[in-house]
Amino acid sequence: MPSRNVSKQQLPESYYHVYARGSNKQKIFIDSTDYNYFLSLFDRYLSKCQAISKTGEAYPHYAGKVNVVAYCLMSNHFHLLVYQKKLPYLEKLMRSIMTSYSRYFNLRYKRTGSLFESRYKAVHIDDDSYLQHITRYIHLNPRRWEQYRYSSLKYYKDTTNRQPVWLNTKPILDLFEDTDEYMQFVADYQEQRDILSELKYQLADT
Repeated sequence: MPSRNVSKQQLPESYYHVYARGSNKQKIFIDSTDYNYFLSLFDRYLSKCQAISKTGEAYPHYAGKVNVVAYCLMSNHFHLLVYQKKLPYLEKLMRSIMTSYSRYFNLRYKRTGSLFESRYKAVHIDDDSYLQHITRYIHLNPRRWEQYRYSSLKYYKDTTNRQPVWLNTKPILDLFEDTDEYMQFVADYQEQRDILSELKYQLADT
């Protein structure tokens, strides 16, 4: 996303496409333990009941103030679709997530310094068409997107999957007749993208 689209002033009752990548494009997830730890942080800060640390300290609690609607974690970056109910809880959530994860990552891999390239970026989503497109964009990030483990697509594909308490797919699925229509919506764009890629490849050889 171009930096000019990044929201300078955030609003309540609004959707945001949130993303960040590793410093110098380095990996921020090495193995499944890292991916799962990052996702567990949403449980920590968005669980129904306030989470308590091993030392008995209460973690910040943002449930009811901000929701995650879609996500995809890639090796060197992540994408989230977040609904902010109240200010400034998107900022508070992302600061908590990124600080906690950086601390975990640096300790596990015995490194120092900034893990992320910069502060997260947040793009305001202001209409339903854009909202639908962003979820499709997020879910199509992995090459093998239908089987990818670290995205929310599985909860869109099969609503019998038990969703995390912090994930809310309903606002998006309500824009479609059913889950099959949503999955076709995603697949149609992938097909168009594949055709364009093939055309570019053929044109390069002419």
